[in-house]
Amino acid sequence: MRPPELTRRGFLAAGLGAAGLVLAGCGGGSGSGTDRLRAAFAAGGSRESLDPHVLPLYVDQARAKACFDTLTGWSQDMTPEPRLAESWESDPSGTRWRIVLRDARFHDDRPLTADDVLYSLRRITDPATTGIAAALFRDLDLTASRATAPRELELVLNRPNFVFPLAWGAPGTEIVQQGATTFDAPVGTGPFRFASFTPGGPALYTAFDGHWDGRPAIGELEFLPVDDEEARIGALLSGQIDYAHDLTPAGAARLDGDARASALSAPASANQFLVLRVDRPPFDDPRLREAVRLGIDREELVRIALLGRGRPGNDMFGQGLRYYPDVPQVTRDVDRARALVADAGAQGLAVELQTSGADPNFDAATAVVARQLDGIGLRVTPRALPSENYFKAIRQQGVFSQNSTGALPIPDYVGRRMLTSTPTYDFTGYRNPEIDRLYYGAIGTDDEAARTDGFGRILQTLRADSGGLVWGVRDWNVGVSGGVAGLEPARPNTFAWANFAGARLA
Repeated sequence: MRPPELTRRGFLAAGLGAAGLVLAGCGGGSGSGTDRLRAAFAAGGSRESLDPHVLPLYVDQARAKACFDTLTGWSQDMTPEPRLAESWESDPSGTRWRIVLRDARFHDDRPLTADDVLYSLRRITDPATTGIAAALFRDLDLTASRATAPRELELVLNRPNFVFPLAWGAPGTEIVQQGATTFDAPVGTGPFRFASFTPGGPALYTAFDGHWDGRPAIGELEFLPVDDEEARIGALLSGQIDYAHDLTPAGAARLDGDARASALSAPASANQFLVLRVDRPPFDDPRLREAVRLGIDREELVRIALLGRGRPGNDMFGQGLRYYPDVPQVTRDVDRARALVADAGAQGLAVELQTSGADPNFDAATAVVARQLDGIGLRVTPRALPSENYFKAIRQQGVFSQNSTGALPIPDYVGRRMLTSTPTYDFTGYRNPEIDRLYYGAIGTDDEAARTDGFGRILQTLRADSGGLVWGVRDWNVGVSGGVAGLEPARPNTFAWANFAGARLA
């Protein structure tokens, strides 16, 4: 059952209710004269975690980034950059990687060692942890891997992987202290020390003077739960917060020309999908999948659903990133789409398109898609599902649904989501051993041209057969107070995203 409709005033009051409890008596970040930056994120209540290897939500990832660090970090083009790993090299076979660690210290002044890294990797890959990055280390032989010096280690793989350093920067690969099993008061090597946390409520961190990359410019960092975007924007404009995470195109547009705050927008940052299950009717018929692909108008979807803050998708993940192939843009062909629907005997077929407030762009896109597909003979009815378990529901019971994912390196996306051995992220029911073969061939060569060709073939195969249609690639928008400097537009999951170590308050 959907919640009752709220008036605009009631909507704002409900959205600000939890935030008001948090913000009352604290003063504004930049307006109070304090050295505390306040960042508002959508919260997850009991689902939130300070365990850096679980991280179900963006707010969890942002808190982990404050407190911990990873071996590498992802640049804006999704290539690895040194973090705790000062340098690395592989042997000619691509199965042995030597890593030299920085001279870094944990918040309790213990030095970072190779044993901490090996322990962290064991914990990430332990099924009991349910680590979100476990699939990226499926070929790591932890029995053979070893510390060769206090700050040096050798990682041994069961098969070649010349892009292995990408895995070290993924969300959920943070390095923890050897022996750490609980994270109620986590101790990391990150730029901020843990101070306090209430699940579903605020989390407070303080600057770490001993951080290897220098002390942060701000003294305190507070994460605040503000689920409603309208409430986040209101708190930003009123000076109660300094940073508002994840704004819709409409929310970002509200900040245009406002001296109190501005939107930082990173282009080509989130892929908006239509998901068609290839193993369930009616889209087990490839003619209907192709009809939908040709029947949607991507430019109109970007113009209306994303307010122009994005670009048309080409039914492949990773536009603008390394290994993305240069292929012609798919365009709408209503006549061909109608013919395919007729050939499949599906003229007038009624289908539900599952949507949710889990992504604020879903509902607007659903209305446009329904109108567009009506023009090719399919009668589409929106079906709203609860946000809290939407993605689980469409994995288990979906047929035709909206989906989205933030930026990831293309090898990470394929290795974590599209192999026959990674059913956790299966939304379309598509499994093809040829994808596995191409993937292991691509990561197993040190020939960059061959790797580029391999991933290009993977993406084009998925485009043709998988049932995942990328209709748009939207900008990633965050709101920043006019009194904050040192932050930059950043794609989600990159090192610069939600990184407050360099932020400064006026």
